[in-house]
Amino acid sequence: MTMDGSSGEASGKTVETNGELEFRRAEALKMGGPEAVARQHAAGRLTVRERIARLGDAESFREMAQLTGTGSYDADETLQSVQPAPYVAGTVEISGRPVVVGGEDFTIRGGTTFSALRRKGGQGGLIEDFAYHYRLPLVNLIDGAGGSVTSIEKRRHTVLPGVHGFERSVSLLGQSPVVSAVLGTAAGGPAGRAILSHFTVMVRGTSQIFAAGPPVVKRSLGQEIDKEELGGAKVAVDKAGTIHNVAETEEEAFEQIRRFLSFMPQNVWEMPPVTACDDPVDRCEEALATIVPERRSRAFNMRSLIDLVADRDSTFEIQPTHGKAVLAVLARFGGRPAGIIANNPMFYGGAIDHLAARKQIRFMQLCDTFHIPLIFLVDVPGFMVGRNAEENATLLEGMRVVHAAAQLSVPTTTLIIRKCYGMAGMATCNKNGVDYKLAWPSAEWGSLPIEGGVAAAFRREIAAAEDPVAKEREIEARLRPLTSPYRTAEAFAIEDIIDPRETRPVLCRLVELAETRLRHDLGPRKAFQFVP
Repeated sequence: MTMDGSSGEASGKTVETNGELEFRRAEALKMGGPEAVARQHAAGRLTVRERIARLGDAESFREMAQLTGTGSYDADETLQSVQPAPYVAGTVEISGRPVVVGGEDFTIRGGTTFSALRRKGGQGGLIEDFAYHYRLPLVNLIDGAGGSVTSIEKRRHTVLPGVHGFERSVSLLGQSPVVSAVLGTAAGGPAGRAILSHFTVMVRGTSQIFAAGPPVVKRSLGQEIDKEELGGAKVAVDKAGTIHNVAETEEEAFEQIRRFLSFMPQNVWEMPPVTACDDPVDRCEEALATIVPERRSRAFNMRSLIDLVADRDSTFEIQPTHGKAVLAVLARFGGRPAGIIANNPMFYGGAIDHLAARKQIRFMQLCDTFHIPLIFLVDVPGFMVGRNAEENATLLEGMRVVHAAAQLSVPTTTLIIRKCYGMAGMATCNKNGVDYKLAWPSAEWGSLPIEGGVAAAFRREIAAAEDPVAKEREIEARLRPLTSPYRTAEAFAIEDIIDPRETRPVLCRLVELAETRLRHDLGPRKAFQFVP
């Protein structure tokens, strides 16, 4: 008798075959069994199948390689049970668009790598190949530590690093959106895949990421440290910037993934999606006229400015808790996606430090890769200075921003809100295109601010004066009228100065005009590829 009770005679072969197929499918759905699933829930985490169901549109998941696993047979080679491979993969629809998705099943051996000739997930695995060849976005739901030393006993030899490398992961970054959610403890290969993504999110308190976990740290360095201290959100998101964003729950993490993908095209051969917009493109906000304080040393809320000019409720900020001197925001203008890079005067006065520099580079490359026009909202006094800044190679990181900005291919608009000084100001302009620069009447710019610049340039004259302080103020007063933005406009060294209240209509129009250029430039970036 067979598993479904049929006789196995010729007339019943179809029933027998279907019976085994259904049995194997049912075994896959059991995952690691009821006790393992209960432990996963007790840890505050969903199973991988629950995650996929909540990420995508209802009933849209189509599984691939469901039958992969380890069968248990009796002496007559009759199948008794199947332990599924600790990885679930397939396609799912998100807002009606197909996406490749895969994740470790932690209920089976902690999501460690399944020993087979071909991988379902991981570097060089099925889902990466599928996303690459079908030119689809990829979502990694990471909840595992990758390989284990136990595999050495099975193979009877070790594997040279790089045999199963990240070549496909790297090539995908220049082609399709790659998103990773760290939903448990990630180390080794899964941690590497999380980094090789355009956007990553983790869950506070229940997920961690590191190169190696506490046991390896203790053995290597003698340090006692727990998982959260080593790679929790405070370290990975806020301090290191290894992961872009943090969510309070898995459901919130999935919502962030959906929001991010809503700005992205399916691949670099397509345009970013345009959505319906009922927010008037000619909306002029009176609050913009007074948002910049009269006292030049006072900060203002750049996030509020962004909310006033972008489509209502359309903004999605990347890395809000890291590199705080720069804001990186995806937003829509008349329904069309755009990337906003804005200096944050509420942190370091907007001066760019090494963390903000790295953040700005990653975001510029993201937008340039997927044909999303860029808008710079500028209030930058320069690079961060001082001993700590030099020890953190701020000048090196800052010039890398300038280097990346010089290779932008997407249409770029520079709107100077207040300060734009020095080499940091160079990182807000795109010299490869029209280099369209606008300013508010509150704007000021130059190599150095008058304050401090006069002290350096007129050092001897000031020192020789009877009253050096009065002399310095006299020179500053003489030069200040020459810094008026209108003087620069007279010389056609800037394209236009606009009333702050006109900002939204102007930006909406420029983003709309950029669409024609972008359609002619579809395909992979011609400069360097996206670097995580």
